[in-house]
Amino acid sequence: MSLSPTTIVTVKATVPALEQQGLAITRRMYERMFRDPAIRDLFNQSHHGETGSQPRALAAAVLAYAKHIDDLGVLGAAVERIAQKHAGLLIRPEHYPHVAKALLGAIGDVLGEAATPDILAAWGEAYWALADILIGREAQIYRATEAAPGGWQGWRRFVVTERVRESTVIASFHLRPEDGGPVLRHRPGQYLTFRLRLPGHTVLKRNYSISSAPDAAGYRITVKREPQGTVSGWLHDEAVPGLVLEAAAPAGAFVLPDQPARPVVLLSGGVGLTPLLPMLEAIAAWHPGLETHWVHAARDGAAQAFDARVREIAAGMPALRRTVFHEAPRPEDLGRAAPGRITPDWLRANTPLDRADYFLCGPKPFLRALVGGLAAAGVPATRIHYEFFGPADELLAA
Repeated sequence: MSLSPTTIVTVKATVPALEQQGLAITRRMYERMFRDPAIRDLFNQSHHGETGSQPRALAAAVLAYAKHIDDLGVLGAAVERIAQKHAGLLIRPEHYPHVAKALLGAIGDVLGEAATPDILAAWGEAYWALADILIGREAQIYRATEAAPGGWQGWRRFVVTERVRESTVIASFHLRPEDGGPVLRHRPGQYLTFRLRLPGHTVLKRNYSISSAPDAAGYRITVKREPQGTVSGWLHDEAVPGLVLEAAAPAGAFVLPDQPARPVVLLSGGVGLTPLLPMLEAIAAWHPGLETHWVHAARDGAAQAFDARVREIAAGMPALRRTVFHEAPRPEDLGRAAPGRITPDWLRANTPLDRADYFLCGPKPFLRALVGGLAAAGVPATRIHYEFFGPADELLAA
């Protein structure tokens, strides 16, 4: 669907209003949508709490769309990220009219008389142009997922077969399909979306990275207990062997290339190592001669997960350089890790900044410092890849 010249001019003219009122519009849009419980339950509500990260992320995306509506090619990576998120949540074409109605209604509510019929008509046309792109890409993802060996559509039931304590705050859960069939071999870096029905709550959705190497038998997820985490706390307390969880097929655009063309630097903070460990496993199995840097930061040795496994890989992979930082090392940690945090200056001095691909995952302050630091050091955006626990609104804005 091509946009009319009038629509392009009209939408670009709304950029100043979106810069001032975009967040109010997206907050109002979600208020309107979530009046329908069936629509509300499609979303991960942890992104709509006090932090309001999802409305901010959407406001940034709407503004970027308006600014680049005459050159949508620059938004290709963002469109793929959104399509993958939608595929994980099982968003379908029939859901898009609800969003259109809520968005246009929110524009009218917030802008008032400034939301003229011409502006609303232009944004309606612009919305459906983008929706058609997303619907088409999501259909491709669904078809490929279902057709692949072990693939499936919709929600599939998995049994927790093992729970392993990885650190003082992190636990792993091994999952096998209840139907006994094979599973889709995920791409290293992808995640599973879970639909949970906890007592006293509406339907909850959560994304957890797959921390195991790809195989056809099952998956492993690794979860940090968050202080106020409804689902993470429940998993740590209740997800014993025999528990059944519902999951959609693996999704996500944060993946290791099948044939890495450059050195790889895997940067993680805390439980952010979960999608990076399968990448390291894949490199060790298929590209053991590839120059690889594993750089991980944890609070201390007690909070650090999977160190024994990474050491084991490093022992058999001379091309791997392993570096660990402890922010608040215990006496027994001294000599086992570098004190402090990973910094852009350290990366400049110790990693091939001019030629490596950087894969990052961790909490927001970690990513804000390192994604921004790498960009400031001259690493092009095409070589900076990151996954984030929630909508990466501030990173995308940067």
